[in-house]
Amino acid sequence: MTTAAIIVAAGRGTRAGGALPKQWREIAGAPVALWTLRAFAHLPRLVLVIHPDDQPRAEALCEGFPVTLVQGAGDRAGSVRAGLEALAGDPPERVLIHDVARPCVSRKLIEAVNAALATAPGAAPALAVTDALWTGDGIRVTGTRDRNGLYRAQTPQGFRYDAIVQAHGAHPGGAADDVEVARAARLDVAIVPGEERNLKITGPDDFARAEALLKETERMDIRLGNGYDVHRFGEGDHVVLCGVKVPHGRGLQGHSDADVGMHAVTDALYGAMAEGDIGRHFPPSDPQWKGAASEIFLRHAVDLAGSKGFTISNIDLTLVCERPKIGPHAPAMTAEMCRIMGMEADRVSIKATTSERLGFTGREEGIAAIATATLVKS
Repeated sequence: MTTAAIIVAAGRGTRAGGALPKQWREIAGAPVALWTLRAFAHLPRLVLVIHPDDQPRAEALCEGFPVTLVQGAGDRAGSVRAGLEALAGDPPERVLIHDVARPCVSRKLIEAVNAALATAPGAAPALAVTDALWTGDGIRVTGTRDRNGLYRAQTPQGFRYDAIVQAHGAHPGGAADDVEVARAARLDVAIVPGEERNLKITGPDDFARAEALLKETERMDIRLGNGYDVHRFGEGDHVVLCGVKVPHGRGLQGHSDADVGMHAVTDALYGAMAEGDIGRHFPPSDPQWKGAASEIFLRHAVDLAGSKGFTISNIDLTLVCERPKIGPHAPAMTAEMCRIMGMEADRVSIKATTSERLGFTGREEGIAAIATATLVKS
């Protein structure tokens, strides 16, 4: 299902104070509008609806983003209609409509709203009202209101594109948000649990709150993992190291293909994620893994890292053996490991050392491998 996002940024935001409209003021080192665009950058199509006076500023901001700039109207509903019209030539199946002044929206919330459109023509995030509600005259309390069934509305508000276009076309005038427009057209709108961090910048104090949230999100999570593996020599005429077949007078023994180098790297990745080792994910007691290519294990660790939001920054592997000689085969090993992990060669180090004829590796009874992996999530 194709999804586009419309980010409404045509307002002047006078309540926020300052010399610039709030969407162009900087927080945490970047304009509010840029933070919001980044939150939706994983979608294939973005429309930014702006005030005509902001055209040069918006063009500079959007360089490098797949963004269509559209001039808005005098009210929010008119600006949304302008955004919808910009998509009409190649309409998406779904559209998410978001206020630019909510720069702390998470990808998780964006995807939750999008997913809800599989079963409803509209979906929007909201938080249940938990505080007591009063009425007042500005000086004193004049009454109370029941908070049951009341919600604080948020964006992005998502809709099936054709349905919200028709709803806006039939709506007589302005509206507080697109849920109001949708409900006037009798569209069902599903409630998606909102997030407290998805605040809307309205007044001067909100800038500091949003900046604190964005700085917290931007903190890097750096993980280091170590892997160590050993396989003994047995009968054979070659060994498999880092996916490369290396001629040798003996082979390595193991439940799988005994690729000691790839096993050490795989365990280093699992270790950085606190995910145990190969044996946890691929038990040697399971006959289906007997003789299995170690690429299966490494690929699983790489995919798991990606699913957790980590990028593999670098791999450092040392093979410990007297023979075979690793140097002549190291470039081929690096290329194969890079292929499997989707990494550049300057981030994968494969080298070898001897143990000066000491220990089991010195007696040529087997090969040991030590690996370090660095994972980064920002």
